[in-house]
Amino acid sequence: MVLPLDFARARHAALRERIRKDDPSLDEQTLADTLEGISDLHDAIAAIVRAALTDEALVDGLKGRIKEMQERLERLDIRASTRRQIARDAMVENDIPTINAADLTVSIRKGQPRLLIIDEAVIPASYWEPGDPKLNRQALLADLKDGGTVTGAYLSNAEPVLSVRSR
Repeated sequence: MVLPLDFARARHAALRERIRKDDPSLDEQTLADTLEGISDLHDAIAAIVRAALTDEALVDGLKGRIKEMQERLERLDIRASTRRQIARDAMVENDIPTINAADLTVSIRKGQPRLLIIDEAVIPASYWEPGDPKLNRQALLADLKDGGTVTGAYLSNAEPVLSVRSR
């Protein structure tokens, strides 16, 4: 669309110059009206603006669709997580360590204990990062795993983890 616009602009300028040359006393409003009637610059600009409006409508539509799809993605993610949790719980409750199927193997393995913070206020300063106070959870977790004790924090019991390998 740039070429037609460039052509229309050049033609418009040439027509303006020619009309001014032929009738220097012509007022601006009459010149503008005359040029609008014999030049396609107005139509070219209007076409560009129409295309911009169409693009903006598409953008708005896509934003809405993306929002809907993001919500769907979140629902599917929650559903998958819930289904895995149901399978894990059923296997643990019924003492089933492994399921071998034609297309996958499902097994229960021992999980890692998680860091549980009971009271941040009593955790020693050595676990806080300099600057804005931020708890260095990795260092705290490492020390607790090594058998240390830290006031205000402890390790949870390790929960079983569902492991799935598909073929």
